Amino acid sequence: MEENSNFIKTIIKEDLESGKRDKVVTRFPPEPNGYLHIGHAKSIVINFGLADEFGGKTNLRFDDTNPLKEDQEYVDAIKEDVEWLGYEWEGLFFASDYFDEMYDRAVLLIKKGLAYVDDLSADEIREYRGTLSKPGKESPYRNRSVEENLELFEKMKNGEFANGEKVLRAKIDMSSPNINLRDPVIYRISHATHHNTGDKWCIYPMYAFAHPIEDALEGVTHSLCTTEFEDQRPLYDWVVRECEMEATPQQIEFGRLNLTNTVMSKRKLKQLVEEKYVDGWDDPRLPTISGLRRRGFTPEAIREFVKAAGVSKGYSTVDAQMLEHFVREDLKLKAPRTMGVLRPLKVVITNYPEDEVEWLDADINPENPDMGTRKIPFSREIYVEQDDFMENPPAKYFRLFPGNEVRLKHAYFIKCNEVVKDENGEVVELRCTYDVETKSGSGFTGRKVKGTLHWVDATHALPAEFRLYEPLILDDEEESEEEAENKSFLDQVNEKSLVIVNGFIEPNMQDAKPQDKFQFFRHGYFNVDPKHTTEDKKVFNRIVSLKSSFKL
Repeated sequence: MEENSNFIKTIIKEDLESGKRDKVVTRFPPEPNGYLHIGHAKSIVINFGLADEFGGKTNLRFDDTNPLKEDQEYVDAIKEDVEWLGYEWEGLFFASDYFDEMYDRAVLLIKKGLAYVDDLSADEIREYRGTLSKPGKESPYRNRSVEENLELFEKMKNGEFANGEKVLRAKIDMSSPNINLRDPVIYRISHATHHNTGDKWCIYPMYAFAHPIEDALEGVTHSLCTTEFEDQRPLYDWVVRECEMEATPQQIEFGRLNLTNTVMSKRKLKQLVEEKYVDGWDDPRLPTISGLRRRGFTPEAIREFVKAAGVSKGYSTVDAQMLEHFVREDLKLKAPRTMGVLRPLKVVITNYPEDEVEWLDADINPENPDMGTRKIPFSREIYVEQDDFMENPPAKYFRLFPGNEVRLKHAYFIKCNEVVKDENGEVVELRCTYDVETKSGSGFTGRKVKGTLHWVDATHALPAEFRLYEPLILDDEEESEEEAENKSFLDQVNEKSLVIVNGFIEPNMQDAKPQDKFQFFRHGYFNVDPKHTTEDKKVFNRIVSLKSSFKL
């Protein structure tokens, strides 16, 4: 983490200085029921960053207590994401590693008279629990004897009851103002195969019971989580205390990270994937770590963004342009410069020798001279952007139009003399002349032109596909809360979130590999797509445009 302070850092520092703690142990504990997104990146950076800063360690732990939703695919993806972000975990654990221990602690609670087997249905338990303004009422099974509870709990473990037939509940306080303490369910029956333990278990602990036990067993000192768990902190402390755990971790909550025009809900992301609104979990329009990686975001940019967003208790939404800002800052010195024409229009330079090709010199990155130079072919036929020509332009249009002269980047001045159209009246070719005296770098000062165009030599150009992205979800700032509640988030899906165009790139990009990043002159930063690039055609994802109005 950066030197700037935050309230969690202050707590840890005070704990160490006072002797309350002699070390720092944190953990990143995702449930493997989906892919990580940018919100999880905040938790990763906080947990690993603070532990590193104070000479501590961080465990990666999968809270896999629900076999119906979890899968090995998600485990593998999460491990890859954490490593890609630049962090190494001390220990790799699963909640399921501790199922035997958790069962024993549940038996301990029964023996202490602090847990009981309940026959109420899920709906009945919800009804009995009461509301924020109405106290709960006790289950008719709450006062079963210790012996009966032990026998029933063992039968639950042995598979003698159906799903939902019985649960184990903690016996705390049905009149507590905190609903989480009104005899929460701590075990449920689920006859399902677990990705890690197979069919060994048919009862599984609830997250709120399992999580504090895991933290205590691993010696976690500071259990950092988002503020939706704040109301569960008394239950967290109750479990640690009444299960007689040797270590006493401290739960500390921080505000979640949300971005404008971005879906952060795992459930909604899963729906987008399953209903084919996107091209898998790694679709570059998604805020998943794998999606950001495929689009071309760098781990350095994500880490710096999270640090700049800060750590506080408050729930806030950050402008997505802030993340893009850090990507530009990271890539501007790293990414080679090149030219690509996304929507090509052929230009024939009529006074250039037909069989001649000259190789022009250009900096690979003018902001980083150490990257050297590249060679660009130039000949009689080139491609420019369709958008860089208008037959009847408005005032102050400085690109190509009949009779106008422009500079070709790294090359010469050319002047448009003739427009060739097809049978439909569409412009298909421009015929121009060039001035040999105006070669870039020659020191020519005879006259000035106001427009500079990028281009690609037609003879040597390589075909390329360009994928241009806009926000997948469009926030409507003018709608009321009631309108927002009544509308499916799918109604906000932007139909123009992906535009695919086909054009050409410089021949020196023949060896570009998946995940290589470039700055295309005037178009922005692009990444070679690892999913769709083939030997015959490079596919580029636009990471971000060149400029933004966002300011830190």
